[in-house]
Amino acid sequence: MKLLHISDLHLGKRVNEFSMIEDQEYILTKIINIIDEEKPDGLIIAGDVYDKSIPSEEAVKLLDEFLGKIAKRGLQTFIISGNHDSAVKLSFASKIIDVSGIHISPVYDGKVEPFVLEDEHGKVNIYMLPFIKPVNVRAIFPDEEIKDYTDACRVAIEHMQVDKSDRNVLVAHQFVTGAERSESEDITVGGLDNVEADVFDDFDYVALGHIHGPQKIKRESIRYSGTPLKYSFSEARHHKSVTVVELGAKAAGDKSGACVEIRTVPLVPKRDMRVLKGSYMELTDKANYEGTNLEDYMQITLTDEEDIMDAMAKLRLIYPNLMKLGYDNKRTRSSNASLEVTAVEKKTPLELFSEFYEAQNNQPMSDEQVEFTRKIIEDIWGN
Repeated sequence: MKLLHISDLHLGKRVNEFSMIEDQEYILTKIINIIDEEKPDGLIIAGDVYDKSIPSEEAVKLLDEFLGKIAKRGLQTFIISGNHDSAVKLSFASKIIDVSGIHISPVYDGKVEPFVLEDEHGKVNIYMLPFIKPVNVRAIFPDEEIKDYTDACRVAIEHMQVDKSDRNVLVAHQFVTGAERSESEDITVGGLDNVEADVFDDFDYVALGHIHGPQKIKRESIRYSGTPLKYSFSEARHHKSVTVVELGAKAAGDKSGACVEIRTVPLVPKRDMRVLKGSYMELTDKANYEGTNLEDYMQITLTDEEDIMDAMAKLRLIYPNLMKLGYDNKRTRSSNASLEVTAVEKKTPLELFSEFYEAQNNQPMSDEQVEFTRKIIEDIWGN
């Protein structure tokens, strides 16, 4: 059984006020080409199909065209909503669309029935779990103990009643502990949204979305495919790709994992994201940029000690898609050195608020204030 795994299309996204729609249309065509070459049995799109819960018209049109091309090929496709999507809007008319082989997960209601594909080795069950929060699962299973995101996923999976003697695939959109983030993702301070990888032990392959860099978590078959395009300069060195998963045979009654082979097919964008650093004279010297793709999206750091007048406008005569411009010199290094850098991701929201309160009031919060703040934080983050 061959499956293609992609995620985090973020259709309609703007990066530094640049619309990515043309780049997204280009890369979706590349994905269609890969589908034609690989001839998979199924395509997985693991959430964040859109960049916003209310997508733009051009984003909706682009998805419609993409899914239309897939439907014409008769390819079974499995789509879940991510944290950027509206599960209700994304799954509109899904029961009608279902007959075309495009399967979109509904709003999570505690019932996740697998779609079944078959090959010469038997069944492959595809379970689709859209992005969930503890508050969502707690409302459906009030008798279960659900303290955090790990508990929420564990309970949701337990109620799937997965038969481990079959080959099973889970499509999910969560932040699994150990994943390496990038700047273009939504970050929850304090690790509140972490899910432990052990909750996925029942599955032969876990197709994840949410993290933008392609990577494995704990074992080869728990994987993020990453975004098909770079959406921040922290991703400049990423190698974007489509993940190809081939599920081999699993002996009857065998509850150990099936044989899984994984490889990637590179995705080359219309415009790359590049980071350049040097003096104004160096970066405007034709010998240093000739032969490069000047249409790439650029982040440029000038090393000149004196600011260059109208530097952005002047540099855009050579690099029209210059997105960000900064300086690295004695002045900026001195300024940066005076700023205390704090690893906020390692602190809980309560710790951060407590530090802020103490800095503003020259005294720590009382026990009553701490408990009151804790309850508010839990309500906001749905824990």
